[in-house]
Amino acid sequence: MSHSRHVSPEERRPAPPPREADDRRVTLVITTGWVLALIIVFSLRGDLPADVRWWVWTCLTGVLMGLFGLWYVPLLKDRRARMAGERERLAETQVSPGYVSRDNGSNTVSSTETPGKSTRS
Repeated sequence: MSHSRHVSPEERRPAPPPREADDRRVTLVITTGWVLALIIVFSLRGDLPADVRWWVWTCLTGVLMGLFGLWYVPLLKDRRARMAGERERLAETQVSPGYVSRDNGSNTVSSTETPGKSTRS
């Protein structure tokens, strides 16, 4: 019989930071699985009943989507990193953080306002 000691919240170690998954590795593993499935299904296609031969196309589609993912994921990550950097630079250059007015001085009536009832002059 084991005895567990109750640990108070003050005694607990802080939780480790979350780890980022390696998206390319995940995509590569899944694509490899589709390639293996395609090889198996393609080699058995003569023995498969006609009503399940669509699995060849399913596996081929999985391989093609995986290859697209291997190409696209780095582009997506680079774009997100660039956008985060731009937001950071923009935040550093703003004098007063908070609300920024989008009013450009136009007298155009908004689509949410009733025509002829504009408060702008």
